[in-house]
Amino acid sequence: MGIRVFVASSSCSVLIKKRQQELVRFLEGNKIEFEQVDITMSEEQRQWMYRNIPQENRPEKGNPMPPQIFNGDRYCGDYDCFFDAKESNTVFSFLGLKPRPATKAAEL
Repeated sequence: MGIRVFVASSSCSVLIKKRQQELVRFLEGNKIEFEQVDITMSEEQRQWMYRNIPQENRPEKGNPMPPQIFNGDRYCGDYDCFFDAKESNTVFSFLGLKPRPATKAAEL
């Protein structure tokens, strides 16, 4: 199943759109395979996402907002968690992936 990013293609929020785009660009730029799941096109997928976000990660009011990230059935986090992992250079760990070996250029 791999990495799945739950997004909303028809969101009215500019902030949500920007966060979704940033996350997708990062994954594509780092050649991390993932599936984009549009919750506005599938009620079943939206309900799956809501049911599988742990209670402690849900907002006090309303529903969790996209993007939401899973590795298979394991919840990784939302955009804020992703951003923190990116800033601390721990994205692979955050996503539950093995780190990539360093390249020769990086070792010099």
